[in-house]
Amino acid sequence: MGRRLRIGLTGGIASGKSTVARLFTDLRVPVIDADVAARTVVAPGTPGLARVIERFGSGILAENGELHRRALRDLVFSDAGSRRDLESILHPLIRADMERSADQAIGPYLVMAIPLLIEGGPSDHVDRILVVDVDEAVQLRRVMERDECTAEQARAILASQASRSARLAAADDVLQNAGTVTDLRQAVDRLHERYLRLAEIQRSGA
Repeated sequence: MGRRLRIGLTGGIASGKSTVARLFTDLRVPVIDADVAARTVVAPGTPGLARVIERFGSGILAENGELHRRALRDLVFSDAGSRRDLESILHPLIRADMERSADQAIGPYLVMAIPLLIEGGPSDHVDRILVVDVDEAVQLRRVMERDECTAEQARAILASQASRSARLAAADDVLQNAGTVTDLRQAVDRLHERYLRLAEIQRSGA
């Protein structure tokens, strides 16, 4: 018997990934979230935080000793070299943390929520890629409202991610998030039934 079916959940910024993850959680599907792992590995007192401070200095700490995520993001966003340095520190730690959580999860299949799954290149740790898709104009509006930023800043954020076409090309399954939450829930319910069948096939070794 091989490992359980793993679904890689991804999508562009403000596409609705968190909502989709919550809908899977409502169905009692384990969701292993890269954003949660990213916070865990840089919690105060962790080797991950120590390495980030060593590379970027104590100016990226908040007054309470926690990582000031916005300050760090602002520091590395416009500097490709710094961003690569940060990724080289954090990505292996995040992946290891997610693997530990996946090993402890219970259920026929699990969802690995990874915002930058496509940007990371070919993935050997998920079996299918589920992309939450939304029109880029909607993304821009949501980013501007959520982050209180300008259209230019929002476009820069989108430009730093994989293109919509690249995500769709890599997808095994696509969830269109253009309707209501009810529409999205029904789509997730259909995918859940499909994944249960695929998980059973995988368990049987067919």
